[in-house]
Amino acid sequence: MLQSLRAAGRLGLSLLYPPSCLACYGATSAPDTLCTACWRQMRFIERPYCERLGTPFAQDLGPGLLSPEAMADPPVWARARAVAGFDDGPARQLVYRLKYYDRMEIARPLGRWMARAGVELLEEADLLVPIPLHRMRLAHRRFNQSMALAHTISESCGVPVEAFALERAKRSPPQVGLSRIQRAANVQGAFRVPQDKRHLVEGRRIVLVDDVLTSGATSNAAARVLLRAGAAQVDLLVFARVIIGEGAL
Repeated sequence: MLQSLRAAGRLGLSLLYPPSCLACYGATSAPDTLCTACWRQMRFIERPYCERLGTPFAQDLGPGLLSPEAMADPPVWARARAVAGFDDGPARQLVYRLKYYDRMEIARPLGRWMARAGVELLEEADLLVPIPLHRMRLAHRRFNQSMALAHTISESCGVPVEAFALERAKRSPPQVGLSRIQRAANVQGAFRVPQDKRHLVEGRRIVLVDDVLTSGATSNAAARVLLRAGAAQVDLLVFARVIIGEGAL
């Protein structure tokens, strides 16, 4: 009887509030997803891609290949994986709505997509560490989107989250509009591992979690601090990443 009442309640809510697309608000057949048009516009990243940077290749030339960018300027972290390319389509809209418009419910479907995209990283991981916000920025935004994504990923894969293993030591200006060199300088010294958290990091295989990968300056700075604190390996998992030739956040 109780189950029947709950089913009836869900049906009533679906009639009053039909499911809509996470990106464009158009009608969808199920909640927490994209409409057909937005799904087609998403630039999902699948193999073949650079095993280090996670950037897609135009053709499959065999497993284990690295891109020229990865060989010329290797990142601090070992591997990066992303759900989609960060362009002017639905991926950008989803990130903006989560990050700037308090659409916390978007973190759950995005986090589930990230768990699938990063399955090979998560199978080897001991710990998820979200990229932290400075306390002043956190007070202004009221939530850390990377932490919300990390908790959903953890629910999907079982790898625990340690939200305070890494903290923002200084309040650096936003990265928007800065060059690659300026971004790196902007986040220099921005992170630290608190002394009482070092035991959580030492010898662990860590997956850093963030919403977007652009130049890699922020994730490189965070990974460098974790490795200096004794982490065995640091990988990176994001929802979207800029692909060379596209605009940056």
